[in-house]
Amino acid sequence: MTTTGEEDTAARGGPLWWARWRSAAFDWSLGLVSAVECAVEGVEFARDAGVPVAAGVVFGSVAGSVLVVRRQWPIAVVLVAIAITPAQMGFLMGIVGLYTLAASEAPRRIIASLAGMQLVGTLIVTFVQVRQSMNRGTLTLGDWFVPFAAITTSLGLTAPPLLLGMYVGARRRLMESLRERADSLERELQLLAERAEERAEWARSEERTRIAREMHDVVAHRVSLMVVHAAALQAVARKDPEKAVRNAALVGDMGRQALTELREMLGVLRSGGPRERAAASVPFAAVTAVVVDEGEGPCLEDLDELVGQSAAAGMVVELSVDGEVRAYVAEIEQTAYRVVQEALTNVHKHAAGAKTQVRLAHRVGEIAMQVENGPPAEMGSASSAGLPSGGNGLVGMKERVVALGGVFVSGPTEAGGFRVSAVIPAS
Repeated sequence: MTTTGEEDTAARGGPLWWARWRSAAFDWSLGLVSAVECAVEGVEFARDAGVPVAAGVVFGSVAGSVLVVRRQWPIAVVLVAIAITPAQMGFLMGIVGLYTLAASEAPRRIIASLAGMQLVGTLIVTFVQVRQSMNRGTLTLGDWFVPFAAITTSLGLTAPPLLLGMYVGARRRLMESLRERADSLERELQLLAERAEERAEWARSEERTRIAREMHDVVAHRVSLMVVHAAALQAVARKDPEKAVRNAALVGDMGRQALTELREMLGVLRSGGPRERAAASVPFAAVTAVVVDEGEGPCLEDLDELVGQSAAAGMVVELSVDGEVRAYVAEIEQTAYRVVQEALTNVHKHAAGAKTQVRLAHRVGEIAMQVENGPPAEMGSASSAGLPSGGNGLVGMKERVVALGGVFVSGPTEAGGFRVSAVIPAS
C-alpha cells in the first residue's frame, strides 16, 4: 500500500543526503564491496604498470569507495568508473553508477553522453585485452572473435543498467506524481468536507431562525389576544357577566387556534418536510432566501377573521382592500398574513386602544400592505395586561418580506403613531 507525499516526507530521517538509514547502509555496503573489488584488481594493475602493489591496492580501494556517494553525485561516480576503465577496474562501480545516473533527475543529454563514453571505453579496453590474449596464444579463435567479444561485452556492461535505470526513474517519477495527486485530492476532500460542514451549520442556523420566527408569529399574536381578553374579562366579570362570558369564549377559541397551529408546526418538524431534506443539498452560496413552510397555513382570506379578533379584543381597527382580489402563491399569502398579524400584535402590546387602519392593495405584479395606528390611548384595561415584548417582531417581518424579494419599511408617524408597510412581488 503506497503512502502519500506528506507521509513519505515525514517518514524520512536518514543521515546526510540519505532519505532512510537502510539506504545509507546499502550504499556503504556497495562501496565496501566495490572498494574490495578494485583493491583486488589493483594488484594486477600494479604489476602491469610496474608500481608497488600497495599503491595499486590503495588506489583501487579509494577509487572503488566512491560508489558510496552514488545517490548524491552519480555523475562523479560514472566519471571515476570511466577513468579507471583502462586499468580494468571498477566493473561493479560502472554498472551501479550508470544505473543510478539513468534513474536520477539528470538531463537526458548528460546521461546519453556518459553512457556513450562508458560504452566506448569498455569497447576499446575489451578489444585490446582480447587482441592481446590472442597474440599470446591464450585464445585460438579467429579474428572475428575480437570485435564480437568487444561489442557484446561493452553492450552487456552498459545497456542493461542504463535501460533498467531509465525504467526505475520513470516509475519513480510516476509514483511521485501519483502521491502529489493523492495529496491534492486529500486536500480537496478535506476542503469539501469543511464546506459541507459549514453548509450544514448554516442550514441548521437558518432553520432555527425560521422555526423561531414561525413560533413567534403563531404564539405571540394568539397569546397576546388571550391576555387582552383575560384582562378585559377580569375587569367586567362582576359588572357585565354576559360580556365576561363572551370574552371567556373568545379566550377559549384563540387558545384552541394557537394549539392547532402549534400542532401543525410540530407535525411538520417531526415528519421533516421537503424543505428540511433539501436544505443540506443546496449549495452554501446559492441560497438567497428563506421562505416559510410549504404546507397549509394562513392566507389572505383569513384577514377578515384576524381583524375581527383584534376588534373583539377592544381595538378600533378597520380593513380596506384596493384592487382586484386574486390568489397568490402560498408563500406570498402567508407572508402578507403574518406581516399584518405581527403589526396588529405590536399595536396590542405598545399602543392599546389606538385606532388602527389596515390597508391591502392588489397591484399589477405585486401586493402591498400597510398597518398604521394612531397614538396610544390612555392606559386602560388592555394596556394594564402588561404584554411582554421580545423585540423580534419587526425583524421577523422584514426577514420574511426580503426573503421573497420585497421591501419592508417601518417607523413612527408624525401623528405619534406607528406605520408598518411592505410590498411583495407577486411573481
